[in-house]
Amino acid sequence: MKTARQILTSVLAASLVFGSMAQAAPTALISTEQAAAALQPERSAAHARLHEALDRADLAAMLQARGVSTDEMRARVDALTDAEARQMLTQIDEAPAGSADIVGVLFTVFIILLVTDILGLTKIFPFTRSVR
Repeated sequence: MKTARQILTSVLAASLVFGSMAQAAPTALISTEQAAAALQPERSAAHARLHEALDRADLAAMLQARGVSTDEMRARVDALTDAEARQMLTQIDEAPAGSADIVGVLFTVFIILLVTDILGLTKIFPFTRSVR
């Protein structure tokens, strides 16, 4: 009983000493508008490029042809987080041009057919001679 009282007294004394050392940081409440304004400069760089893309007339016409209004797209861009907007910009920047893949595929198919013609497996091109 005496040991339990000594432990309880020690814990109580330590909590009073350490509790008096902790002070609350002086803070003031901020409004939602102030918090949103503080986040706005961070988001504006990535979102501004996406909004510039939406300002293009050809993109707006393509969106409307697919039944999507530009106002709806602007709302969706505004709803993106900064990381999502940067990821979307990265995907747009890394996307190949429209005809680059088609030309590559056609060239590959041509080379494969040419080699099979030379090997005598097919007879598609009249200007090749078979090795067989």
